[in-house]
Amino acid sequence: MTRTHHMHRAFTLVEILIVVVILGILAAIVIPQFTNASEEANASSTKSQLQTIRSQIELYRVKNQGDLPVTSGLLDWSLMITGKYLQQEPINPMTGSSTVSDTASSSIGWVWDNTNEQIYAVDKDGNQLTW
Repeated sequence: MTRTHHMHRAFTLVEILIVVVILGILAAIVIPQFTNASEEANASSTKSQLQTIRSQIELYRVKNQGDLPVTSGLLDWSLMITGKYLQQEPINPMTGSSTVSDTASSSIGWVWDNTNEQIYAVDKDGNQLTW
């Protein structure tokens, strides 16, 4: 009877550690780029929504003899929706909120400046964006 020896080849612990370290380095390089891309996409989407909202507010004003869609000093989405200027309350992608306020905060989506009759977006830190 002959006995055959089968040699099992496997990776050593050092080789596996080297691969894990290389993958970690690559992940550290790539992940921040995706994070920046996501933030830039949200900012771009917010800017686009803001332009649409502003144009619809102006259309509302023209069709309603200079009146604004404002209730109690704040922009009222329901007036815009029932008048078919908007399909639904616009959600600010940067904050995830459709709330309108007269002061900027990270928990709201939009700021209505009644003095200038202008709407602004809010970023995730609660700063008013003046695009």
